[in-house]
Formats: sequence, C-alpha cells, structure tokens
Amino acid sequence: MESEMLTESHMQSNFNTLLIHGGIDGDERTGAVSVPIYQTSTYRQIELGQHKGYEYSRTGNPTREALEALINQLEGGEAGFAFASGMAAITAVLLLLKSGDRVIISNNVYGGTFRVLDKVFKNFGLEYEIADTSNIDEVESKVVPGVAAVIVESPANPLLTITDIGKVAGIARKNGALTIVDNTFMTPYLQRPLEFGADIVIHSATKYLGGHSDVIAGLVVVKDSETAARLKFLQNATGGVLPPFDSWLLLRGIKTLAVRLDRHIENSRHVVDFLKNHEGVTKVYYPGLEASEGYEIHKKQAYGPGAMISFVLSEDYDIKLFFKNVSLITLGESLGGVESLVSHPASMTHASIPYEIRQKVGIVDNLIRLSVGIEDKEAIINDLGNAFNKAKRK
Repeated sequence: MESEMLTESHMQSNFNTLLIHGGIDGDERTGAVSVPIYQTSTYRQIELGQHKGYEYSRTGNPTREALEALINQLEGGEAGFAFASGMAAITAVLLLLKSGDRVIISNNVYGGTFRVLDKVFKNFGLEYEIADTSNIDEVESKVVPGVAAVIVESPANPLLTITDIGKVAGIARKNGALTIVDNTFMTPYLQRPLEFGADIVIHSATKYLGGHSDVIAGLVVVKDSETAARLKFLQNATGGVLPPFDSWLLLRGIKTLAVRLDRHIENSRHVVDFLKNHEGVTKVYYPGLEASEGYEIHKKQAYGPGAMISFVLSEDYDIKLFFKNVSLITLGESLGGVESLVSHPASMTHASIPYEIRQKVGIVDNLIRLSVGIEDKEAIINDLGNAFNKAKRK
C-alpha cells in the first residue's frame, strides 16, 4: 500500500482555512456568517442605466458569485463559473471551440463527456479522437497543430488511470491546444491541475464538492482573462447557470471538504486492503497502491489517492447477486457523497461508450466501481463481505 501522500507542507498550508473563509466570506451588509441565498430573478435599479452591480440573476447573482469566487481561489485560477450540472459545465467549455476543431479525449473518459461529443457536438463539426493520455508518446503523436484541446481525467473514470498533467499540458501548449482537466475525483484539496499547466479545470460539483448527494452542479475554473471573458459570455448567453439555493448548498458542502476527504481516504485504504486479498477479486484499481501503474506520477501531482476504487469480480461470482446483496452500500449512479455508492460502469456510467472500446480499455462487464463513504469502515467491509458470500457460485 502507498505511504502517506498528504504531505506535511500541504497540511500546514492555509488551504483548510480557505475552504471555510475563501471567496466571499459571509455577508458584509448584515454580518451574516453564511452567505445569504439571494433567491431573486431580478434587481431594483436606481435609475435608468444605473444599478448596484446586478440586473438579472442569469447574468449575476451574489450567492452564485460567492461560490464562483471560492472555487476560483481554491484552484488558483483567474475566474470561476458555476453551472446547473457537470455536463452543462463541460458543454459550456466545449462551446469555446469551433466547427472543424479536433479534440483529443482520454480513452476511459466519463461516458457523458464522450456522449456529448459523439452525439451532439459532432453534428456541428467538432471532431474528437480517443487516446491513451497516460501514454505520453501517443499524446505526442496525436496532439499536432490543428488539435484545439485535450480533455484529461486523472485519475480517469472508472479505471483510475493516471495521466501526467504537466507533460500533456506542455505538449498541448507547444501545438496551440488547450489542456482541459476534469478534476472531479480529486477536488482542489487533493490536486490542482492549473499548477501543472492546465488551462481549464472542470468539476462535477455534484460529487465530492457538494458531498451529500443533494445537489446537481458543475464548476469551471480558467487561468487566463481572455478565456474567462469568453466563458462568462457563454454562461450568460446559453443560460445554464446554477440557481442560488444550489449555490448555497455547494458553499456549505465545500466547508467540510477536507474533513470528509480525510475520512473517505482512511476508509478507502481499509477497503483496498480487504479487496486486494479477497478471492472474489481478480484486479483492484486504486491510485494509492504502490504497484499500480502511474503511482509515482500521481504521487507527484496529487496530495492523496482519493476514495474511488474499481475492481474486477471473479467469474466464480455472480455480479447480479453481488449488487443485489449490498445493503449499507447503495447501488446507484454518482459518487463522492458521504454514503458509500457502488455502480456497474459497463451498464451505467459508461453505457454510452461502444462495447468494443469498453472491452479494449478494460471496462469489462464484471468491473465494479466503488465510491467509499464515511460510514464506519468495518461496516463497509462487512457489507462487502456479505455481498461476496451471497454472490459465490456453488
């Protein structure tokens, strides 16, 4: 198993304080400790052509702006943007590109990202090509002049594949392409891609940032003012903004991000130790395993292994019975909540990816993805053990 990745310098930084006091801290007008929910669609103007900074909540809302300021500060960017979902965030970023552009995507990218490129943007002349972004030689061969962007997940969903963000960003920059990193699995607590040369960071904030499975949201952070201005225009023009109440839920969730992730990781290490020694498991994918491919790269660019685990169930076990007999752990879409969640990538999160591609990259039909929650770690192990026992073929 891996050694402690959460470095002393990181633990001594002011990041934990930023989670609680970063961005816009409280309400200056009333002294409220919590940023208020400005549940309004429009604003009274002082006179014709003069207002107090807000005209219409699609264009600007104080609660949403507090969230955008916070995620921008946490990722170390130029500007942050909040959208109605992770897919709305990805869509807005793709709208920065134009017809005829080519995008390189990771070969086990989130299924929704593949779907929107393959079924929506392809209709408007935006082309994509799949690459193993963990293979730098392959990246160099495919990221050539004419490629507009490289979309990377590291760790990637669902095989936790690691990509060297810095090297990919260097290749992209040399060829005039943007580097876009989906940082959902790590959050800025564990990884900050802009520090390694990425241009844009995307979050499905529905996951760890919200942390309580009660909000759908997407966040984007960009590192330069020109891209920020373009994305601000697109956010307002297309209108996929995050509502005030959802923005407030995210502000509240982010305050406990550090303590939650520390517990998530503690539990994950315990679960990995159980899975890697279980006869019902033929392979475990987890960035914290020293034997895992990409371990040293991940250790270099992240402060911890995260709490996502994927594993391949042995053919001696019935996968349907396994899922049927989890009880504490919830069978369902999504990840990153305080409760443990388990899913079947081939038929759920990555069903939109063609079968041949899934098989080639390792998203096999007996692959299981586990988002480890913050319940008692022994209770999680006991629930897994019971599911294994009930799924064993006689």
